[in-house]
Amino acid sequence: MAPRPAVRIARTSDVRAIRALIEPLAAARVLVSKDAVAYYEGLQQFVVVDGPDGELAGCGALHVLWDDLAEVRTLAVADAHRGTGVGAELLAELVRRARELGVTRVFCLTFEEQFFLRHGFRVIEGTPVTQDVYAELLRSYDEGVAEFLDLDRVKPNTLGNTRMLLELAPSADAWGAADE
Repeated sequence: MAPRPAVRIARTSDVRAIRALIEPLAAARVLVSKDAVAYYEGLQQFVVVDGPDGELAGCGALHVLWDDLAEVRTLAVADAHRGTGVGAELLAELVRRARELGVTRVFCLTFEEQFFLRHGFRVIEGTPVTQDVYAELLRSYDEGVAEFLDLDRVKPNTLGNTRMLLELAPSADAWGAADE
C-alpha cells in the first residue's frame, strides 16, 4: 500500500508552482485566475503536497467567510497525481483546519461534484447565510466572496459550477469534551 501523501503548510517558495498548477485550470475556467500578489496575500490559507520528485502534486486553501463558515478554495491536483489520494488528503487537512478554527460549515464552488459528494458535501441552492450576514459580506473586496455571494460581476468565472456544503459534526476538543 502506498504511503499517504504528506500535507504541509505552503511557503513563499511554493507560489510559482501553485500558479503554474492553477493557470491551465483558470484558462479552462475551472478555477478563478488570480494575480501573483493574491497568492502571496493568501498564502497562510494554503496547504500543499509535494510529489516524490519534489514537484508540487497539489494545493488547496481554506478561506474563512464568517464565524461559522469557511470556503475550500483553489483545490487542485496535478494531472500526474490524480487518483493517488492527494486531493482527499488536502481536503481532509482543510476540513481539520476548519474544525480547529471553530467553523461548523465548509462551502465550495466546484465542477468536481462527485469528489466532494464522496467526502460528505451536499449540493445546495443559494447562499447559506442569513440576510444580515449577506449584507456584511457584500462589503468584502475579495473576489472569492463575490463568487460565494453569486454576484453578477463574477458570473463568467463560475459558469456551470455547483455550490456545495459540508456541515461539520461536533468534535472533541483538546480536553476531550465534545464541542457544544
